[in-house]
Amino acid sequence: MKQDSAIEKPHIEIKDTSFYCSGCWDTDHLEALDTELSGLITPDSRKIVFDMSKISFLDTAGAWLLQRKLARLKDKGKLIEIRGLEARAGTIFELVQSMAQAQEAEPAHEKHGWLWHIGKKTVDSLWNGFSHMNASLSFAGRAFICLASFLLNQGKIPVQSISTAIKRAGFDALPIVGLLSFLMGIVITYQGGVQLSRYGAQIYVADLLVVSMFRELAPMFTAIIVAGRTGSAYTAQIGTMQVREEIDAMISIGLSPLERLVAPKVIAMTLSLMLLTVYADILGVLGGLSMGAAMLGIAPGTFLERSIEAASLSSYLIGIGKAPVFALTISIIGCYQGFMVSGSAESVGQRTTTSVVQSIFLVIVIDAVFSVLLSRFGI
Repeated sequence: MKQDSAIEKPHIEIKDTSFYCSGCWDTDHLEALDTELSGLITPDSRKIVFDMSKISFLDTAGAWLLQRKLARLKDKGKLIEIRGLEARAGTIFELVQSMAQAQEAEPAHEKHGWLWHIGKKTVDSLWNGFSHMNASLSFAGRAFICLASFLLNQGKIPVQSISTAIKRAGFDALPIVGLLSFLMGIVITYQGGVQLSRYGAQIYVADLLVVSMFRELAPMFTAIIVAGRTGSAYTAQIGTMQVREEIDAMISIGLSPLERLVAPKVIAMTLSLMLLTVYADILGVLGGLSMGAAMLGIAPGTFLERSIEAASLSSYLIGIGKAPVFALTISIIGCYQGFMVSGSAESVGQRTTTSVVQSIFLVIVIDAVFSVLLSRFGI
């Protein structure tokens, strides 16, 4: 038992190579105990004995100061022997010693050079990337299976949910998609017309505009707009439901989140992006037509006739064919990142940002793959 700590101050008496310790080694006497331990004169002999039989009380604070002193003596090459600790005090001291040894055994990362840290960060990033890719592909596979069964079972298609999603993903995006497509047509016509006018061939700017809009620019830029506008909304909506534990509630009552949340969004995104691509084609040509009439002296009728001649079915179908691929990519990533939200509103923001970045990146990569394959097959 701890006795009156006011009169049992810690004391250490030195005799030859032995330290005879007494008093109360606890939190109340830390300053006095630290003074006693710091003032010890280290004997010349290699072996030092600490006699602890007269210590009346030892707590973790006192044991920690003793352990610190012993560590310093061991660093000087001394052999330490502890005698006379009662059972309770011995248990406390062994616990403090084990904790100190565990801390010493931890790897000291700061001893490694900058090249080691760069390598470790690179390996960790690659491993995390492969892990996320594996998880996202698994989610995409389950989503496609759910979507297939969803479409085959026509009696359970929630028309209202899909129509609401089409309104948000498609109809509400008409102003921004139309404005940017119109401006894109103006820019392409002006830049191309200025260069072609040097050779008296400005009429062929209609060919340049139609082919570039139909094959590449309309589907890709529409997908980028939709990824930033609608894909992020998918992530935020599902992520907020995840934070509020609404997803867990759906699962607990036997509802499938993939069927209720993902499938309608994928269908709506696919239909909306295809229609928006056609809309962007039209607005892009109208933008080029207005610029041709205003700045290049090309009559609207002439520009329109040349555009119809330049527009081929293959170019049109290639652009329309890219839209479903872009839509599936954007919707799957948006929903997947929403399900990955965990715990807080901050996580919703982080996953929403990740969703937009990954969607835009993959849209550009997929468009590049399309270009290479179409060029390979001469289409």
